[in-house]
Amino acid sequence: MTAIKHALQRDIFTPNDERLLSIVNVCKAGKKKRNCFLCATVTTERPVQVNVVKVKKSDKGDFYKRQTAWALRDLAVVDAKDAVKESPEFDLHFDKVYKWVASSTVEKNTFISCIWKLNQRYLRKKIDFINVSSQLLEELPKVAEESVPSGENQSVAGGDEEAVDEYQELNAREEQDIEIMMEGCEYAIANAEAFAEKLSRELQVLDGANIQSIMASEKQVNILMKLLDEALKEVDQIELKLSSYEEMLQSVKEQMDQISESNHLIHLSNTNNVKLLSEIEFLVNHMDLAKGHIKALQEGDLTSSRGIEACTNAADALLQCMNVALRPGHDMLHAVKQQQQRFSDLREQFARRLASHLNSVFVQQGHDQSSTLAQHSAELTLPNHHPFHRDLLRYAKLMEWLKNTDYGKYEGLTKNYMDYLSRLYEREIKDFFEVAKIKMTGTTREGKKFGLHGSSGKLTGSTSSLNKLSVQSSGNRRSQSSSLLDMGNMSASDLDVADRTKFDKIFEQVLSELEPLCLAEQDFISKFFKLQQHQSTSGTAMNQVEEVDGVALSRSYTSGVPQTVSSEKDMIRQMMTKIFRCIEPELNNLIALGDKIDSFNSLYMLVKMSHHVWTAQNVDPASFLSTTLGNVLVTVKRNFDKCISNQMKQMDEVKISKKSKVGILPFVAEFEEFAALAESIFKNAERRGDLDKAYIKLIRAVFDSVEKVANESQKTPRDVVMMENFHHIFATLSRLKISCLEAEKKEAKQKYTDHLQSYVIYSLGQPLEKLNHFFEGVEARVAQGIREEEVSYQLAFNKQELRKVIKEYPGKEVKKGLDNLYKKVDKHLCEEENLLQVVWHSMQDEFIRQYKHFEGLIARCYPGSGITMEFTIQDILDYCSSIAQSH
Repeated sequence: MTAIKHALQRDIFTPNDERLLSIVNVCKAGKKKRNCFLCATVTTERPVQVNVVKVKKSDKGDFYKRQTAWALRDLAVVDAKDAVKESPEFDLHFDKVYKWVASSTVEKNTFISCIWKLNQRYLRKKIDFINVSSQLLEELPKVAEESVPSGENQSVAGGDEEAVDEYQELNAREEQDIEIMMEGCEYAIANAEAFAEKLSRELQVLDGANIQSIMASEKQVNILMKLLDEALKEVDQIELKLSSYEEMLQSVKEQMDQISESNHLIHLSNTNNVKLLSEIEFLVNHMDLAKGHIKALQEGDLTSSRGIEACTNAADALLQCMNVALRPGHDMLHAVKQQQQRFSDLREQFARRLASHLNSVFVQQGHDQSSTLAQHSAELTLPNHHPFHRDLLRYAKLMEWLKNTDYGKYEGLTKNYMDYLSRLYEREIKDFFEVAKIKMTGTTREGKKFGLHGSSGKLTGSTSSLNKLSVQSSGNRRSQSSSLLDMGNMSASDLDVADRTKFDKIFEQVLSELEPLCLAEQDFISKFFKLQQHQSTSGTAMNQVEEVDGVALSRSYTSGVPQTVSSEKDMIRQMMTKIFRCIEPELNNLIALGDKIDSFNSLYMLVKMSHHVWTAQNVDPASFLSTTLGNVLVTVKRNFDKCISNQMKQMDEVKISKKSKVGILPFVAEFEEFAALAESIFKNAERRGDLDKAYIKLIRAVFDSVEKVANESQKTPRDVVMMENFHHIFATLSRLKISCLEAEKKEAKQKYTDHLQSYVIYSLGQPLEKLNHFFEGVEARVAQGIREEEVSYQLAFNKQELRKVIKEYPGKEVKKGLDNLYKKVDKHLCEEENLLQVVWHSMQDEFIRQYKHFEGLIARCYPGSGITMEFTIQDILDYCSSIAQSH
């Protein structure tokens, strides 16, 4: 390594005026090992620059070259990796981190020590040495000796390193003093011995001056001691005087203490008097009830507005006196106890008098309202309780006072009010519903002779009679039109429409009368009994939608609401439930009656009830009215579902006559009636979804029942039954434009088209039956592989056979066959749907298509034969037109 250092110094660093101080053989960590040298160098010129130089052997391998140099001032961190274990790895942090692996741990340590020393000497910059042993950094002299290169630069480098260790720089003060001294001795540099001799003489002079100064100071010390003795004497005299003064002041102090104690006692007495006066004033001001208030509580008039106001003010004053916050010890005073007892007696006396008076008012109100019931017996209106509420609300503040002072009597009044009012409302509501029932059944009694109002409702009454009559032929329907209109088809009559409209108005009036009655009573209860019916802003309301029997009901839940608010809302609901306990049963009875009169009334009731439930839930989802109407809505929805189920059941039970043609099935006509009625009722209704679900169920049942009847039909062809009824269904859905049945409308149209085509093809096979069979045989031969032009050579299908078959169908015969076909079609079809001309036109088109098909086969299979049909397409058009006109 010494030889390498000498060579590097000579070849690389000496030409650049640099000295090599330390060297380490390294390679990069983690890569293919290519050795190089890291050198620590300093410049020989000032200012000294310290560098770390990377030296690499040339590719030819015979000399070294300088590759990279970093200034030591750019070095931030030296990481030796491990301060305990010996490791050849170390990192140098310049502009980036350089990871190295030394050839030996000794070389690494020597290099790091040199870096540390150079930093201390030249830079005095804080380079972080991490994971470096402290002992390594202390071995500076040894490192310096080892790092100096041998040979011609050894003495220079070694002397310089020793000078580094012994030399200490002068500070600015020392440099200034030396310069001043040397300015006084200009010859000091030329003659050092003379300069030293002069300094020695000056030092002797200074020593003599110091000795004389010490001897002169002894006299001064003696004089100072004498002065101190005189001062001590003066101090003794002053102490004697101070002692006499202190004795004199002691007596004055004792007198002042006596005066101070007397003043303290006087101040304490005054303070106690002020506090006593304040307590007395507090008790007098807060626990003294005016005589006027006492008289009002004992004898005040509870019937007049002025007397009620005086009693209210007196009761508030009494409550303030009783609720005053007494200070500690007040409750032990006899006068305070007496006053509190007096207040309690007054409170008990007035509460008893107030409760007795209000009970009397409740009873009197029941009698007064009963006398007005006769006025409303013939009208569908409920008596107005507003005057009664207005009179009672004058006592609202007194009720609040009673609630806060005597909750037992408050509860008693609440119970008595519910008892009296529940009986009163029960009479009024029952009479009201009786009037409603009379008005509902008044017009229907006249219609009972028509058999319209059976036990299962309007639809069951009409359809049951139709089912018993079974499916009549078109001719029978025309002959029996008068009887059927009287017995079965009254659903479309003006009388039925009037009945349903009147029922709808009566039912709406019933709900419209009940709703303001309940809301007014609930508002009165809240105000009179001081119960909060709306939650405070501190609570958060959450409405949860709950579905019962397909009816979405909103239930209210509160979070963060004080318990008192929730309990008071519950109390309002309980009071309303007890007072109006008869509303829900009466509504259910009315609904049952309406459903018995006509099952289609459930549609009206569902719409009206849904609207009122929606309105009530928007006002207060948890109110009595909302809950009650929601429960009744469930019943209405069940009746509606029952109505739909009955219609579906009647479709399953329908029977057809084996002797008459089918025509439009009764349940198809009834679905049209139901849909038209439902669309008029549910226009802009909230519960459109219920009707859409019912539509889906009904239309599927209609489709299934039509196919069932068509399969069972013996008199009328299956295709005719399907064609006519699905055409009627398609026409109905197109007219009503029911959005949820768009798919079913397309399906009905498709079924109608398919069965029309099927019926036409089936029927047209008969007029030219032999010709059909002949050409079917021709097509069979072609399908077997015989060429079309060779078919005429087949014995059974030669030209003679073809002419023979064609001769059997002259124009006259074809017209006769078409005339028979027209009569047969007319016999199959019913007049209600008026499809005869549509079917006949389709048959004409199909016949022309077959004619063209036959001519094409003749042209291809019998070319050049000159064989043609004995009638033309124009003949067919003329035949069909004349046949249609003749009938």
